[in-house]
Amino acid sequence: MLISRPPKSGLWIVEDSKPDPINKLKMRALVATLCRRRVQEPFSRFFYGSFSTDNGDGFQSSRVKIFDRHLKRKQRDRAAWLACPKDPLVDTVAENLLDRLEDCKKAFPTALCLGGSLEAIRRLLRGRGAIEKLIMMDTSYDMVKLCRDAEQDVPNESIETSFVVGDEEFLPIKESSLDLVISCLGLHWTNDLPGAMIQCRLALKPDCLFLAAILGGETLKELRIACTVAQMEREGGISPRVSPLAQVRDAGNLLTRAGFTLPSVDVDEYTVKYRSVAGPSMSD
Repeated sequence: MLISRPPKSGLWIVEDSKPDPINKLKMRALVATLCRRRVQEPFSRFFYGSFSTDNGDGFQSSRVKIFDRHLKRKQRDRAAWLACPKDPLVDTVAENLLDRLEDCKKAFPTALCLGGSLEAIRRLLRGRGAIEKLIMMDTSYDMVKLCRDAEQDVPNESIETSFVVGDEEFLPIKESSLDLVISCLGLHWTNDLPGAMIQCRLALKPDCLFLAAILGGETLKELRIACTVAQMEREGGISPRVSPLAQVRDAGNLLTRAGFTLPSVDVDEYTVKYRSVAGPSMSD
């Protein structure tokens, strides 16, 4: 029995070299399986959306959904309940990111802060970038509410702040309406990172700024090794326990692919020590 598929065709060709009853039954079963697969594949692989990073054939370049966005939203809600004020690691990353604004002579009247570390960005901004209107956005309602409550406790009268519940993968922002987009420790949880960056670029006005900090590929290296060794000993195999992260050599390519000009990428290493596996960090 020979199976072939002609080019530029949606049909499968099944040729029976030995026309006996057993082969005929096998052929019917095989044709039914192939036809069922042909019916199901387009719906499972086609990507519908206003923005996509496709390769020209109508299919999304990243077909595997690594993160369940609904589950990630629930995790963000839980993080809002358990968040400790002024986390040392988050504050350090946010301060380092906002420090880049002091190197820019240009003002950024309208800015968007994507989910990740909203409260730290709002608290540590301190007039940098000459921002007049700030939009705080996160997929989690509870995280947005936490930031809004912090704004009411310590209001910033010089900045008009609004709060939006939205998804980075489907950015609800008008094109060419922003002067600055900031993302602090949030974009590494998106399924289509280039697509999210493209939407940020489209939302920016010409000659404006995109600032982002994401976890790098060497993050939690010790935890990855420990999980791998333990699973090999107990189960004889391994499965991913930590989400995949972009390497530094890929970050510049991602920015270029998204259409940004003059991309700049640098790496900072932070060491956080913990009292125990489930305990708080030593710096708390």
